[in-house]
Amino acid sequence: MVVVYTKAKDGPPTEVFRTEVVLNSLNPTWIMKYAITFQFEVVQTLLFHVYDVDTQFHNVDVKMIKLDEQQFLGEASCALSEILTKSNRSLTLDLVQKEDSTISSHPHHGQLLVHAEECISSKTTTEMILRCSDLEHKDLFSRINPFLVISKTVESGIPIPVCKTEVLKNDHNPIWKPIFLNIQQVGSKDSPLVIEFYNFNSSGKHDLIGEARKSLADLEKLHSSGKGEILFSLNAGGHDRNKVLKSQLFVDKFSESIQYTFLDYLKGGCELNFMVAIDFTASNGNPRLPDSLHYLDPTGRLNAYQQAIVEVGEVLQFYDSDKRFPAWGFGARPIDGPVSHCFNLNGSNNHCEVDGIQGIMMSYSSALLNVSLAGPTLFGPVISTAALIASQSLANGGKKYFVLLIITDGVVTDLQETKDAIVKASDLPLSILIVGVGGADFKEMEILDADKGERLESSTGRVASRDIVQFVSFRHIQGGQISVVQGLLAELPTQFLTYMRSRDIQPNF
Repeated sequence: MVVVYTKAKDGPPTEVFRTEVVLNSLNPTWIMKYAITFQFEVVQTLLFHVYDVDTQFHNVDVKMIKLDEQQFLGEASCALSEILTKSNRSLTLDLVQKEDSTISSHPHHGQLLVHAEECISSKTTTEMILRCSDLEHKDLFSRINPFLVISKTVESGIPIPVCKTEVLKNDHNPIWKPIFLNIQQVGSKDSPLVIEFYNFNSSGKHDLIGEARKSLADLEKLHSSGKGEILFSLNAGGHDRNKVLKSQLFVDKFSESIQYTFLDYLKGGCELNFMVAIDFTASNGNPRLPDSLHYLDPTGRLNAYQQAIVEVGEVLQFYDSDKRFPAWGFGARPIDGPVSHCFNLNGSNNHCEVDGIQGIMMSYSSALLNVSLAGPTLFGPVISTAALIASQSLANGGKKYFVLLIITDGVVTDLQETKDAIVKASDLPLSILIVGVGGADFKEMEILDADKGERLESSTGRVASRDIVQFVSFRHIQGGQISVVQGLLAELPTQFLTYMRSRDIQPNF
């Protein structure tokens, strides 16, 4: 039997699932599945414990089995994202026992093969344009402001609204804007739907004009036949037959498309490549003094820059197969040169990549000893360098999407140049995460994050094709609260999908 645990970063493991017991087998395959919600923005650690269940317990419900009475065969662990980034979504883990760590040569306890699949019943989305003819109002002289509500019916017979259109003003022959329905939202293509037509009332008591009962499959037939469906209204008493109206429902458009998910692209070999740029301007304070944002604490406690690197890096590293990350600094003077607004963190003249998160941390520490902090704070050169890497990858047909993390203690001096660089980069497979550290006023930064308002515009008047910047201010995170970095990362899959869909790039299966 396998017992599955999930483990938060600092917490103890929590048991979430037990498989069935497979009898007398040295190579068991378990059938029971465990469903887990994929959260891109955190590292979801899974722990697997394998037990040999004693014969006397074979007919006992697995939840009732006491684990300390069974023989422990070994354990393995991995992050959920490690399984999902494999092309076949299968990962083979070696089983180990606690005491193995003290032995130099690990004895063999067997292997555990873990397979994941995405449970989405349907990725098909339907687009429809509905219109009505001759909508009539019980009060002949009143204006009619129609809208419609589509509901699905559940077992109890109660309709549950899944979609509502806009209200059209004074229109007896309304054509509503396109309606998008995911088949999963309604159950299936043959699930009965109730389509209700209302006259809008500002009091909130809308008059039901009439209704039709059709499935998506019926609506598709209506579209291909070009015919209308007559509406009826329910009699208030409910005794007599429903009243047939002269109004008709027409389906002017009915089309279906498949919406691929973030996990589909991962399965097809897409990668996220992590890049980082660190602010070395003088406003950070002298790195040798404890009140500096760049102070390296001898006790090993991470400063705000190190925290941000670790928090973002440890999530993104799993989506990058070679784990070699470009890392730059800006706003400092390398030992013998002028101020640089984009220098390689590792001190090399020709390559910017370092190995793993550990490589970024080591290069950061050594750069602090080898550069003198200066200014001003310019983002343009770093963003342009990252954009160049993204455009070269695109030109070579790469299946990569780039994520640039900029960590800064101050407001940009080159706001317009930064906007220009972002607008230019918005056509590329690139997202930019900006983390503000220290106590500065970061109002200007909010402008770059188009969540808060309009899309960015360049100095030539060109508008960003999509929102690619996320900004958060990183006051020292106290233990226990949800990390600001999680909020920063949570939007990445959507930015990734917006890019892929706008370019009509499909996953390669």
